[in-house]
Amino acid sequence: MLLVCRFAHGWMVLLLIAILVNARRPPPLPRSFRELSSDEVSSLVDARDALKNLDANDQNSHLSKILIPRPPDTANNTQVRSYIINTLKRLNWHVEEDMFTDQTPYGLKTFTNVIATKDPEASRRVVVAAHFDSKFFPSYPQNQFVGATDSAMPCAMMLDLAEVLDPLLSSRLERLENGLEDDEDVSETTLQLVFFDGEEAFKDWTDTDSIYGARHLAEKWASSYINPHSKRRLLRDPSPTELSTIEHLILLDLLGARHPVVESYFPETGWLFDEMINAETKLSQGGHLTGPASTVDRYYSFFRKRTGHETVYGYIGDDHTPFLTRGVSVLHVISSPFPRVWHKLSDDATALDLSAMRQWNLLMRVFLAGYLNLIPEPSSPMERSHQELVRGVL
Repeated sequence: MLLVCRFAHGWMVLLLIAILVNARRPPPLPRSFRELSSDEVSSLVDARDALKNLDANDQNSHLSKILIPRPPDTANNTQVRSYIINTLKRLNWHVEEDMFTDQTPYGLKTFTNVIATKDPEASRRVVVAAHFDSKFFPSYPQNQFVGATDSAMPCAMMLDLAEVLDPLLSSRLERLENGLEDDEDVSETTLQLVFFDGEEAFKDWTDTDSIYGARHLAEKWASSYINPHSKRRLLRDPSPTELSTIEHLILLDLLGARHPVVESYFPETGWLFDEMINAETKLSQGGHLTGPASTVDRYYSFFRKRTGHETVYGYIGDDHTPFLTRGVSVLHVISSPFPRVWHKLSDDATALDLSAMRQWNLLMRVFLAGYLNLIPEPSSPMERSHQELVRGVL
């Protein structure tokens, strides 16, 4: 990723983006978040140990399977991609491999994006994305770079989220089919996970040596036209594309280190950013952000709250950029400043903080449950008492 200059160049880029956004696509429709009860929040917390699949020392965890050097067009990259695909296919999600070749400073390379969709028949989708490749280095020892925060942890968390939310998404689909949903329009939105390949530059970050997978997929979806009659809320668009069925793209990057700072970069998704803060607050109020995994007695908020008077001087170039320039609504969830280990060999398991990873995982569960109108089944009083006892003892 690249931090765009926060002076003249940043203003020029943002002006160009604003022109393109306004010209290509109307603003996204408002969306109401479902207000989860304290019992429902507890149910999401108790659904699964939030660190089980993020433990690098557990050889069966998602993180351990991803935390290897995995530059594009390598055996390790294929191995990680296969693991991601197999994990999501076991959930019966629709999985697409978007394979293509592109020219790089080291010649022609093959890249493969992974797109996993819970309900491919849904009329709209919210996309949660991260890149699964690690940065290429030509020689030892730098070529052993594993990118724990960049972005093995976000990818592992996405797989865990899919497993935790899958039964709730299935229940929501059943309610929708039986006419039991109060707001069918909201409930028709499905969850899609995108794992980008080739985010990292092979040499120096340029328009052509970076975000290979994102550039390819954004262009592909922008030119993939669909039948407008099958998309109820897209009837106002005479030529809807796959790109226009995206409600929001939520991009995760550089997460998992201690005490991140995340801010809102785009005013049009400021309300979505606030909902993420709201999810964090709900967890804190329920006492879920302290416990055995915490290294502090009280939780540390990840977010720089909006004042309503922010002035955007620039933004961070990343996989969202080719979607943003085509009018897709973007929430960029990235630590800024970047972690100290960025693009260093020290961005390994030791760079990850247990408390931060647990907080991110729980926060995303609550945030997506509210966004997708999911109804977690509250734990029984006995189960809640047992969980509270375990947390207290540990």
